[in-house]
Amino acid sequence: MSAIDTYFENLSALIVRTLDTQKDAMEAAARHIAACLKNGGMVYTFGTGHGHLLALEIFYRAGGMARICPILDEKLMLHISAAGSTLEERREQWLPILLERYPIKAGDVLISISNSGRNAVPVLLAKEAQKRGAFVIALTSMNHTTAVTSRNSLNLRLFEAADLILDNGGVLGDASVAFADGAMVGPTSTAVGAALLQAIVCRVKELSLEEGFEADFFKSSNVDGGDEWNDRLIARYAGIIPGLA
Repeated sequence: MSAIDTYFENLSALIVRTLDTQKDAMEAAARHIAACLKNGGMVYTFGTGHGHLLALEIFYRAGGMARICPILDEKLMLHISAAGSTLEERREQWLPILLERYPIKAGDVLISISNSGRNAVPVLLAKEAQKRGAFVIALTSMNHTTAVTSRNSLNLRLFEAADLILDNGGVLGDASVAFADGAMVGPTSTAVGAALLQAIVCRVKELSLEEGFEADFFKSSNVDGGDEWNDRLIARYAGIIPGLA
């Protein structure tokens, strides 16, 4: 069996495990998000490094919710300085900078994403969001985070600063395929995390129909009528979601 087969076998097993073990958590997340949307709240997403890919996964997406606001700063991403972003997410000074631009409030939802869950920015942001009355969902790896110590002044890991935990089930270090020279390759956190988030989005749509409340969803801009549909939503939300327009 080649490494291609091994990776897909590992990932497939994790996807099955995720549905089995995280279904109740996904349902709870969907219901909290649905209640947030029903009451006019905002769903914020945040991640640093590769976690920011998941913060963007459900933002401005065909078939995605319109009231999604990713919390973004280039220094916490990969494209300016990948190595630098690793150091930046450990700096607690980011908290007031982010909250000045993204005013999380009571009734909102924050999805904070960190595989290790140990570094300062995702944890402190989650804890402050809780203090402000937002509902905090942590997307993390419980195998990884429970094997490490925190790297922040609160001495907390992300799952300890959240109201609800989504566990991606990944192994310590994320990479899932072992090689003869001791190398570990093939992270799973992004693929499983995306599946968790998109399943929740689908359930939110279902709940909006079951409960009869309005929840705006984008269409693909590459299907007929998509631009017109999306332009209406962009006009509605551009003033409250930085970067949307």
